[in-house]
Order: sequence, then structure tokens, then C-alpha cells
Amino acid sequence: MLSRVPARKGASARDSTRSARVTTRTGDGGETSLFGKGRVRKTDPRVVALGDLDEAQSAIGVARAMAPKSALGRQLLELQQGLYVAMSEVATPSKDLARLTTRLDAAAVAKLESALEWLKARTPIEGRFVIPGENPIAAAVDYARTVARRAERSVVVCVDAGAVSGETLLPWLNRLSDLLFVLARAAEGRSRPSRKVP
Repeated sequence: MLSRVPARKGASARDSTRSARVTTRTGDGGETSLFGKGRVRKTDPRVVALGDLDEAQSAIGVARAMAPKSALGRQLLELQQGLYVAMSEVATPSKDLARLTTRLDAAAVAKLESALEWLKARTPIEGRFVIPGENPIAAAVDYARTVARRAERSVVVCVDAGAVSGETLLPWLNRLSDLLFVLARAAEGRSRPSRKVP
């Protein structure tokens, strides 16, 4: 059993702020909460989709950590922020969506499309399959792209079941993966040699 560490003499109020609870034990029986009072099984399609979106968040974070204080890093951070909004929509029952202060909308999709077109105009992309791995950053972004595609498929399951509205969410997730693909090609720069996929 861990003993409680006493507060340092002269510690500030900020130092003594209680940390967030990590272990609640409320999920020990295989259930969890979404945004609301109801509880669902951890195998619920929405929970699976949230797990995949969370993994995409982390994968993008790995890539961003490799490109600190750069235009690529800033773009990846914006994508992570958008993913949090996407996750909040998946986690919120339809009747409670009005409680969300931020939602994905047509402007959010248009912003990704604008970034995508800007990058495509400056990044040569050959019309062929790509083998990821020309450099560590590009490989990390490509990996994030594949996780984002899986997350998109999981959200489609929720949309097909009528649990989530895909009107804006699905186009946004689709553009997210497209943008990650082009960001990976941009991160390769001129390091990609000409090679054919057998």
C-alpha cells in the first residue's frame, strides 16, 4: 500500500491541488459511461469507435512529438484538437448533442479540404501505391493515417446502427485520413526514391 506523501512546507495552493481520479473501479464489471447518465458495455460499437479514435489521437501525437515547433507539428496538433471534437460527438447520445459547446460542421470539413489542396499543390504525389518508411516522421504520419482509417470504419458501424450522425463526422474523418496521407508525402520531401511495388 502506498503511503500518502505529506505536502512540502511552503507549498503553493497549486501544488496541493487534488489530481484527477484515474482508478474509479466503476468499469470493473465491463461497463462504462458515455456522455450522460446511461452506462453501456465496453463492447458497444460507440466505445469501440472511441477507442479507435483515441488510438488515432495517440498515433498522431507520436508523429507530432517527432516534429516539434514546425508547421507539420502545428498541423498535427490541429488535427488532434478536431479529433477530440469528433470523440465528443460519438460519446454523446443524439438527444444530448445540444449540450456540446463545440461541434464539427461544414466549416471544419472545408478547413481540412483547404489544407489538403494547399499541400497537394506543393507536394508531388505519384499515382502509385506507397511503401511507408522513407524517414521516421513520414512513417509515423502514415501509421497515424492507417489508424484514422480504422477509426473511420468503426464510426461507420455506429452511423449504420443509427447511434451516431455521420452527416459531418464521416466527411471530416475521411478528409483527416486524406490529409495525413499528403502530410506523410510532404514529410518525405525528396527522400523517396523511385521504386515500384511488385
